[in-house]
Amino acid sequence: MRYLEEFSDPALARGLLDDIRAAVTRPWALMEVCGGQTHTIIRHGIDQLLPEGIELIHGPGCPVCVTPLEIIDKALEIAARPGVIFCSFGDMLRVPGSDRDLFRVRSEGGDVRVVYSPLDALRIARENPDREVVFFGIGFETTAPPNAMTVHQARRHGIRNFSMLVSHVRVPPAIEAVMTSPDCRVQGFLAAGHVCSVMGVDEYPELAARHRVPIVVTGFEPLDILEGIRRTVRQLERGEHTVDNAYPRAVRPEGNPAARAMLADVFEVTDRAWRGIGTIPRSGWRLSPRYREQDAEHRFDVAGISTREPERCRSGEVLQGLLKPNQCEAFGGECTPRTPLGATMVSSEGACAAYYLYRRLGAPATPQEATPVV
Repeated sequence: MRYLEEFSDPALARGLLDDIRAAVTRPWALMEVCGGQTHTIIRHGIDQLLPEGIELIHGPGCPVCVTPLEIIDKALEIAARPGVIFCSFGDMLRVPGSDRDLFRVRSEGGDVRVVYSPLDALRIARENPDREVVFFGIGFETTAPPNAMTVHQARRHGIRNFSMLVSHVRVPPAIEAVMTSPDCRVQGFLAAGHVCSVMGVDEYPELAARHRVPIVVTGFEPLDILEGIRRTVRQLERGEHTVDNAYPRAVRPEGNPAARAMLADVFEVTDRAWRGIGTIPRSGWRLSPRYREQDAEHRFDVAGISTREPERCRSGEVLQGLLKPNQCEAFGGECTPRTPLGATMVSSEGACAAYYLYRRLGAPATPQEATPVV
């Protein structure tokens, strides 16, 4: 946390913006992968301060938003069963399933509890040996290690009434899916620094070379984002396409070896459905056969659930970068954080939530109309 204010310094931000303007000779479209980066961009108006022609496309980097409807409905089915304590982070409780959410299940008598760590759920399992305790394990590579450690601890200590409903996803296959889409306009990526702090950057050079796109690992403060944009634009203008670590204070090339070892022990790579996008090959994790007893899908036999997406919700297009949130007809009217049609309006990392929270309710402002707030 030291010197955190320095990463929001207005004078330094203006200097980076001047460097970007001096480097740009043509339009470029960049995608920030992480929803946390999206919120920084919208909160500080970074996209409105950039030179005309530099577009930031919001990617599918919100773990709550991309959790498939089928998994949400499985969570609702398990949480409603007698004898179950269903534990989840708070931002999952209002995510709509086919016909209800976890708040509704709780109001109807289900024992749904908000926890702040998967270890909280493990503690609840210890304290309630006569109940089945299920933790809803979602997220990208950042939340996967503590979830893996919790499953490992449950097995190690013989806590047999604990299981996890797993919906973990991986960033590199998502970049691959974006780049192979027929509608892709992305020419460079701002990669998520917290993901790379765990996994390192080994998987990115091949993607950058094959698709001829620069990938710049970036942090989450305003100056981090601007520096990532500056480096990406410089590569594009030079015709380069390499992986560049602009977040060295947190990211090492090899990532976190201990966390990666725990992931390799507890999980195995699998195809995974992404809400609003579809199935992406090898884009997720599931519990390995060694930990099958802790798999809530297996324990509660919730296969065969059919799902139904709201016809009015266009969050899938938002997640693919094909639509800005305020271009959706339902945005801010029929769809709000209190009455969401899709997860992108609920999650603290959702693009629709960012646009609503920071009052991007109408057409985007031009760079000349924008006022710096960094």
